[in-house]
Amino acid sequence: MARLSVPTLESSLTTRISMRWASETPFETTDTLVITVGEWYVDLRVDKQTGKIDWALAGECIQESTDPRRVVFTHEIDSHHNFNVSNPCPFIPLPNGDVLETGTMARPDVPGAPMTDYEEVWRYLPFREGPEGPGRGLSWILESDEGVLEEGQHKITKMFLAKIGGSYLVLCQKQIHVVRRTPLGERTVQITGEEVSTRREEWTDDHWEIKYALGPSNDSLPSMANGLGVDLRGRKSGEKVTVGGCDFILRALASELPRQTRHSRL
Repeated sequence: MARLSVPTLESSLTTRISMRWASETPFETTDTLVITVGEWYVDLRVDKQTGKIDWALAGECIQESTDPRRVVFTHEIDSHHNFNVSNPCPFIPLPNGDVLETGTMARPDVPGAPMTDYEEVWRYLPFREGPEGPGRGLSWILESDEGVLEEGQHKITKMFLAKIGGSYLVLCQKQIHVVRRTPLGERTVQITGEEVSTRREEWTDDHWEIKYALGPSNDSLPSMANGLGVDLRGRKSGEKVTVGGCDFILRALASELPRQTRHSRL
């Protein structure tokens, strides 16, 4: 197969190594996988002990500054129901190649979820070989297309699909969007969400295996293991596409090449 002519956006596959609240002892209780393509990310964290979703979120990562590097994240899907934009998060390279993220966020394990300082250490992962062969596929992220919502209350099903090589994530959340106009004419949106459903699948021994299938609607989610076909050759970021009978916006598309320097999720 000839190399495809696609943008040279960066793609990364990352996992969390440790988490620390304020001055407490670092810990890691999750199996976390984050797929980032360009300026979009899909992030699934599964509790190792219970096998349940610890946190599932997806959206856009926006770089505010480069020195020091600070990023804010939108939460278009969030199992913790924090749909506001995150506080700016500094990212600091560590000598061993890992990345230290610092910031302040709501602490869900404490009553009232107070805003608390935190530190997370992230590590880049090698890409799993996918069905196309090593380095021969595309990395992409799709977001469901609900169109422009007018004033009023709207029930939607928000979904993100993401793939790099032999790693695939899908997150889905039923949401209610209440759209209003302020006296000055500014558009505001209040979002509430239900439980997130998700699948994480991996290409292993020439077939897709289901690593996690969680949430009330996981059986109906678009699944590589169930034969989902996604052909984005010739497409461009921002285009509308139909996958599995659903309408999506192609948020990011890149050749399957590892990152050189980090300009997106990490």
